[in-house]
Amino acid sequence: MKIFEEIESEVQSYARSFPRVFNRAKGEFLYDDEGKEYLDFLAGAGTLNYGHNNPVFKEKLLEYIEADGISHGLDLHTRAKAEFLEAFNEKILKPRKLEFVVQFTGPTGTNAVEAALKLARNVTGRENVISFTNGFHGVSLGSLATTGNSHHRGAAGVSLNGSSRMPFDGYLGDDVDTTAYLDKVLSDSSSGIDKPAAVLVETVQGEGGINAARFEWLRNLEAVCRKHGVLLIVDDIQAGCGRTGTWFSFEEAGISPDIVTMSKSLSGYGLPFAVVLIRPELDQWKPGEHNGTFRGNNLAFVTAKAAIDHYWSDDKFSQEVQAKGRYVSERLQTIVDRYGEGNFTTRGRGMFQGINCVNGDIAGRITRKAFAKGLMIETSGADDQVVKFLCPLTISEENLKRGIDIVEQAIAEVCAAQGEIPETVDFFEDDYSVSAEDRFRKAG
Repeated sequence: MKIFEEIESEVQSYARSFPRVFNRAKGEFLYDDEGKEYLDFLAGAGTLNYGHNNPVFKEKLLEYIEADGISHGLDLHTRAKAEFLEAFNEKILKPRKLEFVVQFTGPTGTNAVEAALKLARNVTGRENVISFTNGFHGVSLGSLATTGNSHHRGAAGVSLNGSSRMPFDGYLGDDVDTTAYLDKVLSDSSSGIDKPAAVLVETVQGEGGINAARFEWLRNLEAVCRKHGVLLIVDDIQAGCGRTGTWFSFEEAGISPDIVTMSKSLSGYGLPFAVVLIRPELDQWKPGEHNGTFRGNNLAFVTAKAAIDHYWSDDKFSQEVQAKGRYVSERLQTIVDRYGEGNFTTRGRGMFQGINCVNGDIAGRITRKAFAKGLMIETSGADDQVVKFLCPLTISEENLKRGIDIVEQAIAEVCAAQGEIPETVDFFEDDYSVSAEDRFRKAG
């Protein structure tokens, strides 16, 4: 650990929560230098939906490298890019009756958001963008202006302009449809809110606390955008690529965004890759008007195509993810009902869920105990108050149960230490030779 302490910047974050040196990973597991195994419910912050070193993708990648395939191609036409685009068009876009052109941006999610914002402003001739409370869209300055988190915004060092904040679904209570407020603001020339170029929204706010917008709210939001001639941008960087049970997180809501940003699990292998999906009539870029040196990561094209071919050629994988999501919902609701004396709540949908633990201190103690028991899991929310379940979608049913068992044990111990519940939680074994099914039955 000495070298990290000596020369790595203080900005490091995850390394503080999980202070180990890791050197190997497979499926839903990470291994440290001492050979200890950790079940991974972090999954690269949503970048490893298909697990670590997915063998299907690895085989295709090694074949490509062995054949001296192009690794870096700027925006040149390459066979790897063509094959990705063909697979994406035939197996993702066309079955969903979506017509988008694909813009390859710099390699990360914030690069995609920056491009989407710039395009929306250029097309409409307007500057303002509506974003939402607790939204997170990246930490480069344009994206940061639309991000709600004060911790990240405070580090900018300059004024963050060009965005107006509106309340997300549920922010003012479950009975308030905040799209009505947005409609009122946009209808009133004296509201003080300039007519925006676009509305930027996550259907499930990952970093903001696993806040899932209701489908009706999303449909109403789309209607408000259409009424006022405002573009609708869906940030599907963390919620997309199957995390909610469908490829796009907005599918079940039945909405049709004008622009979609994607990254994280798009490559399937943890390789940097980001795109902006644009309605064809909005693709008004001039050649080279927006670029990026690493917009041609051909290694990522190879693994992204493999992910689509293997998991998205039919709806079998989607149904499996949805079934696992229902199991997670049931387990988390059981945990919430049992602990926290009515103060804990569940949130999210699909395989993108969490437990709101009231405050960051409680949630932090839970995740630290879980890590000591061999589970990596993080927190999210404005005060890090939500324990965030973000395991690979390919996780086995047994290991999914095992991971939730560990979280339940950690919650039970934290609550017992606070005197909130009786200390009657000795039904969990640290010896995982006992099956997850047996442990779950013992849990009641």
